[in-house]
This record gives sequence, C-alpha cells and structure tokens, in this order.
Amino acid sequence: MKHWRIEQMDWDSFDPSRVDPDIIPVVKAASVVERNGVDYAVYLNNVFSDDPAFGAAADNWAVEEVQHGDALGRWAMLADPSWNYPEAFERYRAAYSLDLEVDSSVRGSRTGELIARCMVETGTSSFYTALADATDEPLLKAICKQIAADEYRHFKLFYDHMHRYLKRERLGVWERTRIALGRVTESEDDELASAYHTTNDPVGMPYDHGRCIAAYMSRAMGVYQPKHTARVTGMILKTIGIAPHGWVHALIGRVVYLLIRQRRKKFIRQAAIA
Repeated sequence: MKHWRIEQMDWDSFDPSRVDPDIIPVVKAASVVERNGVDYAVYLNNVFSDDPAFGAAADNWAVEEVQHGDALGRWAMLADPSWNYPEAFERYRAAYSLDLEVDSSVRGSRTGELIARCMVETGTSSFYTALADATDEPLLKAICKQIAADEYRHFKLFYDHMHRYLKRERLGVWERTRIALGRVTESEDDELASAYHTTNDPVGMPYDHGRCIAAYMSRAMGVYQPKHTARVTGMILKTIGIAPHGWVHALIGRVVYLLIRQRRKKFIRQAAIA
C-alpha cells in the first residue's frame, strides 16, 4: 500500500523562481531510474521464486518506486516545460536494461542480494534527504521528503528479510562488508550514466559513460552535508552487523564526507574537460 499519492502533493506550490538549474538534470535522471523499479521487482521475484511473502513485498516496493519516478518526472516537466518525461523514460529503457533471465542472485546468495538492496535504499534515502535540504523550491522539497521516508521504509523491509535469510546462510561480517562496499562502488556504473544521457543529452548525441557519470555525480554529490554521510554510514554499519554508535561511526562518517567532496572535485574537472 502506498503511504502517499502524487495527487496529494500541492502542485500549485511550485515556484520556478526557486529552482536551481543545476538540480534539474539530476532530478530528470533520478526519475527514470526510479520508474524502472518494475524490472527490479521481476528480477527479485525470480531470485526469490519460492518465497511468496517476499515476492509480494517486492511487488509493493516496485509500485512505490514507480510513483517516485512519476512524481520526480512531473516536477521536472514543470521546471523544464520543453522536457517530456514519458519519452525520456522510453529512451532510457531502450538504452539500459537488466538481465531478467535469472534464477539466482548475482551476489552469490539471497542474503547477499538483500544486502545489496539495503545499500541501494541507504543511498536513495540519504540522497533524497540531502536533496530536500539543498533545494529552496517548496514542491521539490516536499516530494523529496516523501520519497526519502519511503526509501527508509524500503531499507527496513530489505534489512528485515536479510536477517531472516542470514539465519540459514550465515554470512560473516567480512563477507557482508565485501558485498555492501561492492554495491556502493556500482553507483558509478551505466545505470546512472545512461539515465543522465537519455534524460539530458540531445536525441542522437553519442553516449559517453565518463562524460555522463561526471555530469551527474558532480551535481548530485554537491547536495551532501556531513549529517547526511553520518546517516549513510550508520545504515551501512547496521547492515554489515556493526553497531552504528560512538566515535568509530563518527570517524567513518567524516571520512566518507571527505571522500565524497574529493570525488566531486574530480568529477567537476572531468565534466569541465568534457
């Protein structure tokens, strides 16, 4: 069941004078990635084919993900009336697709798959929280707050199922850490780069992964503050089985923030060259 509906948002509150032009490309790219949740639900149902309870939860998760995309896409069309969200999504679908012909997780185990899903929800929950804090546009702020709350619930959904499978598969802390960090590094793969390309580049422009990921990341990483990376760190530590408290958590959170700032500088340079 959805916790909110697009129609409940105050669309008349949109204020074009408060739109940051640098955020529009990020929202456009995010909209099609979110909208693609249906394919991920198919993949998850294949991996967990004999677990109807999880399958039902994954289907409901996908419905909410699609709504996220539709809300962001509608906002982006207000911010840029020349842009067409449905057409951009079709271009994205043509450019990027998941391998759905599977019957087991690419992570090596069901626990590993759920750890990876926790990492995705960690990233999205923190990103939309950070984006809500970064924007002065009231409608986008409200949308991002709703999405961030959904994504945190999604994190808990996958986290709870992870513990259910952990009892039988018994992955240790180091293996869980390897899977978690591996999924985090995949944020720079073709999914986001293709999303940026198909939603922002002129139709017919050749795809260049390096250029597109730099253009996306140089903007998206700019919304993070130390409090957001502390949230990310806490959720990651919790997933891999380490209590997210005390000076270790604070230290890692600070290091993550500095790494994001360093990576963003690199992406800004790459984007400028491109």
